[in-house]
Amino acid sequence: MNALSHFSAPARGLIVAAAFALVVTLLKMASSLLAPILLAVFIAIVVSPALAWMRRKGMPKWAALVVIGFVLFDVGSLLALVISGAFEGFRGSIPTYQERLTLLTGQLGVWLEAVGVDHSGDAVPNLLDPSKLMIGLRLLLSNAGGVFANGLLVLLTVIFILLEASSLWAKLHAAFALSPEGEERICRLFGSINRYMQIKATTSFATAFCAYVLLWFLGIDFAVFWAILAFFLNFIPVVGNIVMMIPPALLALVQADLSTALMVIVGYLVINTAIGNIIEPRVMGKGLGISTLAVFLALLFWGWLFGTIGMFLAVPLTVTLVIALDASPTTRPMAILLGPEVETMPTPEQVNQPVLDAVAMDTPPQPD
Repeated sequence: MNALSHFSAPARGLIVAAAFALVVTLLKMASSLLAPILLAVFIAIVVSPALAWMRRKGMPKWAALVVIGFVLFDVGSLLALVISGAFEGFRGSIPTYQERLTLLTGQLGVWLEAVGVDHSGDAVPNLLDPSKLMIGLRLLLSNAGGVFANGLLVLLTVIFILLEASSLWAKLHAAFALSPEGEERICRLFGSINRYMQIKATTSFATAFCAYVLLWFLGIDFAVFWAILAFFLNFIPVVGNIVMMIPPALLALVQADLSTALMVIVGYLVINTAIGNIIEPRVMGKGLGISTLAVFLALLFWGWLFGTIGMFLAVPLTVTLVIALDASPTTRPMAILLGPEVETMPTPEQVNQPVLDAVAMDTPPQPD
């Protein structure tokens, strides 16, 4: 019997709410440690099929892990090299951008005064102070080293997780006495995460490639860097497709003119609409069993809890939460609320409509 069944419904609600608040508080306090570990767990889930494939081909476990670690390290090193080169280019171009941005803010203030906004000539340059923007950019560049250090920590964690992967099922059986339903639920979780991450990686690569071609054609600086940024931001639901277009559009405005910036925005909108709203839903099928509202709320919640990594993993974490909630009858209503749309229940009027129509027509109702 459920331990909470001895309490009344309001008391059970208060107990569950208090437990949830306690868990969230502890997770928030440990977010700096848990966020890289969560990222490593999901990367390990994604690369585990490759490990299993190499093991089936007869490759020793240590050799397969060396191959996976080498590939992940090479990919990370290549990204670090490209991003470092872009940062150095930014640093060298800052004086030119600052001068151009100062001119644009002055012109914007004059235009606003011309259309009737008083004192804009002084307010706009102070509000959009280029020196303050450049200070923020330099601060961002100075924190890049910490990102690379965390990447190495994530890589090592992935390797250690894969080392223990072969004994995972035995440990789960020994610890929780898994039923066939529990095994099926865990397999469904791993399969959903693998499928989502693989499809999302493919569509993100397509988005990044199209963004690179667009920016290269328009002659925007650091097109490779903006393409890499588009690749990662495409994993963030709802807002990622919007955020990815803002930096290159601003750079196009500073580097060229307003028409070029508008072409960048229109190009990104076309790319995101074609890939994110047409191609990806067709490939993804019915999706992952979570509603659109739940995705947006999950983005806010996981982003607040784990920062950028939480936003990146918002959908897989929510899928995990929904499957976990569905495992217990007590929490299944929450899983249903987070799940996809259900068919609308017919109203009594809709159920009786054939009879009402038949009475109005003075004819007997036809059987279905």
